[in-house]
Amino acid sequence: MIVKQDRRLRVGVLGCGPIAQFAHLESCVKAANADLYAICDAAPDLLARMGATYEPRKMYGDYDEMLADTELEAVIVATSDAYHVPMSIKALEAGKHVLCEKPIGVSVEEGEKLAEAVRRSGKVLQVGHMKRFDPALEAARDFVRDEMGDILALKAWYCDSTHRYTNTDAVQPLPVTSKLARKPSGNPKADLRQYFMLAHGSHLVDTARFLCGEITAVRARLNERFGAYCWFVETEFANGALGHLDLTVAVRMDWHEGFQLYGENGSVIAKTFNPWYFRASEVDIFHEKDATSRKPLGADGHFFRRQLEGLADTVLNGASQRGATVEDGLASIRAMVAIARSVESGERVELASVSGAV
Repeated sequence: MIVKQDRRLRVGVLGCGPIAQFAHLESCVKAANADLYAICDAAPDLLARMGATYEPRKMYGDYDEMLADTELEAVIVATSDAYHVPMSIKALEAGKHVLCEKPIGVSVEEGEKLAEAVRRSGKVLQVGHMKRFDPALEAARDFVRDEMGDILALKAWYCDSTHRYTNTDAVQPLPVTSKLARKPSGNPKADLRQYFMLAHGSHLVDTARFLCGEITAVRARLNERFGAYCWFVETEFANGALGHLDLTVAVRMDWHEGFQLYGENGSVIAKTFNPWYFRASEVDIFHEKDATSRKPLGADGHFFRRQLEGLADTVLNGASQRGATVEDGLASIRAMVAIARSVESGERVELASVSGAV
């Protein structure tokens, strides 16, 4: 049952494509402290269909017109990656708060430009790393922060499955598409190394940072065989922990994602599911002090709605930002660029030294 609060953030969604349909439009409708105030898309047929389905108060075919609406308070940027930075900057300069889909950009320079725009605006920008709002992963992070003590090592993996679309097609409605949809000039999938790293590696890197803090250096190897890509990444964290990250696209098995985290006062083992199941991770938190395990249920697995509610809580109530900041988004870009440079050189690469695109 949806119980709406009296004061709610008025949100506009830019882009009515699949990610908006599967995640963001419904989140605005279901959020306790936010409303779907407006939608915007360049394709009039798609705009009309989504307007009829979700009934926002306003519909716009022009982004500048939506941003000029003084009642609009925040924008969800749910477009192709190439538009994330320019559309987010436009919203910030118009005085709107922003929830931008990940990754926030494809290069270090783009991320730095956006971070500067956030600082100038004084507005809140949250990156759509929705796994930070997986309640079981939040419980794991709380244990790491409050009880684990020194972290020894993290092993984390994100392995997309050759059967993922069979799985998701069974549980999702067919997306509504339009021949009039605005698309970037280049093909985002022309460079699969870059595409897979941005689409999937950004999640893996952010989860590692969410649990263990700042990544300072990486050494990476990439194996490409039979159309599959496998990155193994040795990771150094600022707190002295070591990491091993495994990004594989795609494994010949079911979706395989999770981590093992070893610390001074306990350990955490996690299994994470295909996000479109809206099912919280299964997390086993082991406490060394009394040799017991705790397995939080995490019944509310709507990560996308929960991340919007987190943004709204920050904007409306001044709550500490729980979601990924623009600096977190920039750090993820740096890590992905460092991984790419390490694959090319075979050498250890420090994140502080990198520039350019993934």
